[in-house]
Amino acid sequence: MSWWVACAERTLSESVPAQPDRVRDFYVDLDNIRLVHPLIVSVQTTDRRETAQGYLQSYRVVDRIPLGPFAIQISYRSRLLVPTDGDVSTEADQWPGVHVRATVSFEPIDAGTRLTERIRITAPRLLAAFTAREAVNAHQAMLSGIRRQFECHSAG
Repeated sequence: MSWWVACAERTLSESVPAQPDRVRDFYVDLDNIRLVHPLIVSVQTTDRRETAQGYLQSYRVVDRIPLGPFAIQISYRSRLLVPTDGDVSTEADQWPGVHVRATVSFEPIDAGTRLTERIRITAPRLLAAFTAREAVNAHQAMLSGIRRQFECHSAG
């Protein structure tokens, strides 16, 4: 990695009151994630390919990035590698050279599922602190939103 690019790694986790297969099914559908991710404006499926282990789903995503009192919209490519079971891998690539990679696990616990995202963020050094902060805040809010989705459904 060059001096011009910085990298940050974070692990985020949330307890979700539902079985792991239900949480995993919710997570791998970006139309659902659009409902709980605070930056996502729209999601469009661009490709789906079956693999020997599961499938690879590609999307075009539009985010609204806050910049003080303003917000800008950016579009980027996102891919999910979804094996038949186990951890899910995600990729998001944005201009100018921002890459977010995550491995997502769905561990059964007494209360339902421990949803854990292990995130690696690379970005140009001048944008790195802002990018990491916004990505971590958005993903923590997303995980909390997933928990709330299942709390609402189990209460009804």
